[in-house]
Amino acid sequence: MKLNIHPEYKETSFRCACGATWETQSTKGGETTVEICSNCHPFFTGSAQNFVDSAGRIEKFKRRYNRA
Repeated sequence: MKLNIHPEYKETSFRCACGATWETQSTKGGETTVEICSNCHPFFTGSAQNFVDSAGRIEKFKRRYNRA
């Protein structure tokens, strides 16, 4: 079996767009920015009904298939 083939774990800081940060270990290391986390995701906050569809895909779907 080969020795020393696995990458080393480093301390990593994750920062969300909502401002939440947490420390963990990763092979990447440094600081990583994420767009959404469990503090601001609609599924975890219970506001799934208020999720904003910025691309307007829901309205486009409703307009397309509302002709029936």
